[in-house]
Amino acid sequence: MSRLAAISDIHGNATALEAVLKEIARERPDAVLVAGDLVLNGPEPGLVVDVLRSLPAATTLIVAGNTDIAAADFDYSAAYPWMTDGVPDAIVAAAEWAHDALGEERLDWLRCLPSERRWRADDDTLVLTCHASPGSQTAGFDQELDPNVTIERLARTDARVIVCGHTHVPEIRDLGWKLIVNDGSAGYIFDGDPTASWALIDLDDGEVRAEIRRTEFDALSVANAISARGLAGDVYRAATVRTGKLVR
Repeated sequence: MSRLAAISDIHGNATALEAVLKEIARERPDAVLVAGDLVLNGPEPGLVVDVLRSLPAATTLIVAGNTDIAAADFDYSAAYPWMTDGVPDAIVAAAEWAHDALGEERLDWLRCLPSERRWRADDDTLVLTCHASPGSQTAGFDQELDPNVTIERLARTDARVIVCGHTHVPEIRDLGWKLIVNDGSAGYIFDGDPTASWALIDLDDGEVRAEIRRTEFDALSVANAISARGLAGDVYRAATVRTGKLVR
């Protein structure tokens, strides 16, 4: 049997990340899959990178998300292709702040992250880690997505299990031939529960079992740290962390 833990969308919230990793360690997974959006919005992007880099490289599979592109290189068209009328000043301010807070060495590490990683379990089940969907850091598996589009996006990989994030809403969707494990967000959740979400996946002789886990962290202290920073949009980011609902 193989056991995997999946996290994503940390968004600079080192407090939530460290709380989740403590709970993950108790489960003794064979690997930890990290599905991107690591640094933007929260108050401690540098610490998030340092914590992730301290994990064992052989069993920690990390990919970049769309907001990591924004923070690393200010390529807003790549990071937010749906914003055809321009990226709001609040996003630009947050990206520039995170960029400066990271420093060049961490930025180089962020830039070198792949967009996808693959893990083959002991029973030969293939697991894909991506940010939004196979082949895309921006086209996700939203719950209201047309089923035909969902199938088309799933067909871009031979993996039986797709681990992703991007929507900030945790969900396990079993389509028979494929299993989508959207672990939600370990730091910037949108489903109304101000905790960190992650996923635990067990693979055993062709069978796959997955469940969403929730971890409490000091959301108020993180929200206060965001508010104290004083960037454009921080009042909304702080409210999002505090309430677990997207506020904008």
